[in-house]
Amino acid sequence: MENTKTSVFEKKIFSSRVKSANVKPLESLIGYLIGPLCGLLANGIFNIYLTTYFREVLFAGEVLDQNQGVLTFLTLFPLLSSILIIIGNLVAGQVVQRTMTKAGKARPWIIFSSIFLPIMAVLMFIQPSNDTVFKMVWTAIVYNLYYAIAFPLYTTANSTLTPLSTRNGKQRSVLASFVSMASLAAAGAGSMVFPILLSLIVGGKKGVEAKPYWLVIFIIIAVVMFIGIMLQFYFTRERVTEERVATGVKEENLKLSMKEQASTVIHDKFFWIIIGFYLLYQLSGGIKNSSMRSYSGILDIGIDAEIITSVLGIVGAIPMALAVLFVSPLCNKFGKQKMAIIGMAVGCAGGIMAAICYDNIYIAATGIAIKCLGAAPGGYMILAMIADVIDHIEAKTGKRCDTFIMSIYSSIYIASVNIGQGITNGLVSSMGDYGAVVAYIWIESIAYGLAAILLCFFTVEKYIDKDNEIILERQKEACLAAGKEWIPPEERLKIEEAKAEAEAEEARIKELRERCEKKHLDFDAEEAKYQAIQKQKAEKKAAKEAAKQKKDK
Repeated sequence: MENTKTSVFEKKIFSSRVKSANVKPLESLIGYLIGPLCGLLANGIFNIYLTTYFREVLFAGEVLDQNQGVLTFLTLFPLLSSILIIIGNLVAGQVVQRTMTKAGKARPWIIFSSIFLPIMAVLMFIQPSNDTVFKMVWTAIVYNLYYAIAFPLYTTANSTLTPLSTRNGKQRSVLASFVSMASLAAAGAGSMVFPILLSLIVGGKKGVEAKPYWLVIFIIIAVVMFIGIMLQFYFTRERVTEERVATGVKEENLKLSMKEQASTVIHDKFFWIIIGFYLLYQLSGGIKNSSMRSYSGILDIGIDAEIITSVLGIVGAIPMALAVLFVSPLCNKFGKQKMAIIGMAVGCAGGIMAAICYDNIYIAATGIAIKCLGAAPGGYMILAMIADVIDHIEAKTGKRCDTFIMSIYSSIYIASVNIGQGITNGLVSSMGDYGAVVAYIWIESIAYGLAAILLCFFTVEKYIDKDNEIILERQKEACLAAGKEWIPPEERLKIEEAKAEAEAEEARIKELRERCEKKHLDFDAEEAKYQAIQKQKAEKKAAKEAAKQKKDK
């Protein structure tokens, strides 16, 4: 995927459908919500149900017979796989870092993932043999193909898109919210929708008998993933990458090795703080998600465990869904750091309440809802906070290490699932029913309290304006040194947008003329109708903006 004249991304069919200088609603909705939601769909289900599939379907007979080899395998192999997963993420970061095409450096791997990721998800449920040893070997191989290769390439590219989309902090906060919402929605699909789908399709079938039905479900999911990820490719744009290419600093960053990037970022305290925060947030969440089904199973309230799992998923999802309406505006007004600290403290309090009364479903569910509401600011703003750190490091050093940092982010994101599965299996096996309570509630609640303390030292936001000035000045110097005309990024994007609009208008007029000729219509009359409609829309928009300005005053 190198930048050559024959690159496939030079073809018009691979051009982004986003032409605007600023991030518009359609780009946010499709490129940063619907696309990532589909891309993360299988993973959202795996987080909650892969352990269940292994124990109750694939290895159901062995678990029932207390086969110690299989029980040890189910505990250890997700933990050991984390080593390969971390390596895979670091490699994925370097692959993205060294990619430079007309489509950018992250987006080419988005379109590659549209095929590779769904295939790997489906392979998880194809078992050529029922021999126990073969099943363990096959599971370990396919599991790592998905988690150590396919998923790291997608998540690194997906998470890198937000810092590369724009330098506008407010727009970036909105995109970060949408990406985080997509991740939460994928998890919600696993906890709320999938149990119902599983009940309808699999029914009461158990063990080996249920395997073909799981495969059918994931073939359907794979098709949805493919369509969504393709849409994500077409409705995103890497404005920061384009900006760097236009100002002549491309080659310098393409040559940055992993060692150079690592030595650059490890000297920045904000890098360690935000990574520490995310580790606490994501690892505790991975343990919680993988233990949700186990916790549901210990509640003796006369309701099926699948229904309880779905209800708990809804209880956690509703506060997070409502929070999206106010998190971004509050963070833009009061700051991401302050809102995240308050949220983590609230989440810790709610979690402790749920943990103490874990056997009372009503009190526990209320505490879980409060905990999820508190998690919203930090969860929604994590990518925006990381983007601030990336810009800060670039301002200080002149080196943009976004892909290395995002590969660390992706490593934590993915490995947390595997470590969570291993820890959950270990706790449930060693502590019995209360192990599920510790995994599902206590660990995340304590982690939130520690995260709130850690974020008190995350003051990078006060440097944002100065950092942007330094970066812009450095780009100007590089551009002039390369003998190029300096055009500020905002102005260049507006010129490109105007050009795209002019081309679109020219194409519209051509299509209208052809239609009028074909249907024997009066071109001038049809054009007048179109212009009248456009005038009406412009007047409504102007009136709406005037009313908003009046209200703000």
